[in-house]
Amino acid sequence: MLHLLGKKTFISISTVSFLMMGSLLLPQASVAQYDYVPVEKNQPDHDAKALYFGITIGINLARFQTTLHPKFLQDDSVFVAEPTNSGGFTLGLSATTRLSNRFQLRFNPQLMFIERDIHYKLKYADIDGNFDVTKKVESVIMTFPFQIKFQSDRIGNFRVYTLAGFKGDIDMASNARAKRADELVKIDKYDYGPEFGIGFNFFFDSFIFSPEIKISNGLRNIHARDENLRFSSVFDKIQSRMIVFTIHLEG
Repeated sequence: MLHLLGKKTFISISTVSFLMMGSLLLPQASVAQYDYVPVEKNQPDHDAKALYFGITIGINLARFQTTLHPKFLQDDSVFVAEPTNSGGFTLGLSATTRLSNRFQLRFNPQLMFIERDIHYKLKYADIDGNFDVTKKVESVIMTFPFQIKFQSDRIGNFRVYTLAGFKGDIDMASNARAKRADELVKIDKYDYGPEFGIGFNFFFDSFIFSPEIKISNGLRNIHARDENLRFSSVFDKIQSRMIVFTIHLEG
């Protein structure tokens, strides 16, 4: 008897629980069914374009990656030589061509204004009486990156993409050939290296707004070393490291 009563009680509780869950879910299903308004796609034919163009504006966080020269251990005038993070800004153009539904090829030439600093601690004070000295290396770089973009499906007016590419750089403000360069760190004119990043497309009626962040590294040793220069001779290798945040406005 108790067994039958327990079984009936279990069935009753299960039935009530099922009905309560159904009463909670049905209104939500009704709202989802009747209140959902599909998003109207802006520029619905954009993905069919074989080629489109845009402009690029951005900021960068740049620094040098350095390797000290064996002479540094023998140097009795410089105790510390460390690169620090500095900022700059970017202007450019872009041209993108469609390779497939998932892949695009983009050419994105840019003009980059960059300042990269190196901090020194000296054993003897300089002519101004300072033991801590910061040398600013200013560059105006023309960069020519080619990138492959891998894009997700479009969700309404939004899409995410990743990119990988390769760049070539020309430093228009290179001081490698400067003759009176006693206080300079000499930097060569040419560099190259890979780029990797992620970005987002927001589709509007007349343009696409695309914020993007990428890592851009130089592979070449850009240090034009001169053993007669105090601030430059302590380094063996100097390479470029950069994080770039850009906004692309595309048609």
